[in-house]
Amino acid sequence: MGAPTRTGFASGRTATEPGLRGAGIIQGATGPSEKEQCVVEAYILIQTEVGKAAQVAEAIAGIPGVTGAEAVTGPYDAIVHTRAEDVDALGKLVVAKIQAVDGITRTLTCPVVKL
Repeated sequence: MGAPTRTGFASGRTATEPGLRGAGIIQGATGPSEKEQCVVEAYILIQTEVGKAAQVAEAIAGIPGVTGAEAVTGPYDAIVHTRAEDVDALGKLVVAKIQAVDGITRTLTCPVVKL
């Protein structure tokens, strides 16, 4: 059998389990195409140490998964736009990469919703 195919069952069962295929419940199921795969976009609002906004934005701009980074005025010092494969990947990007940049004091992650 091939790799498990997600079916949406709350129990976490997969389409390759003999019971589902054998019972004729699942027929011809395939995984999502590359275009159908989930992408999570988010804006990260960043507060920095005094005088570090431009330096932080420039450093973050080079991180894979970051599509834009700008120094701004107001209650936040920089705003970053990101794209990740899923929520877990977004969390790893923010915690392991973005928050590791020197000069950041606080971040607020705002996932984009399509209404």
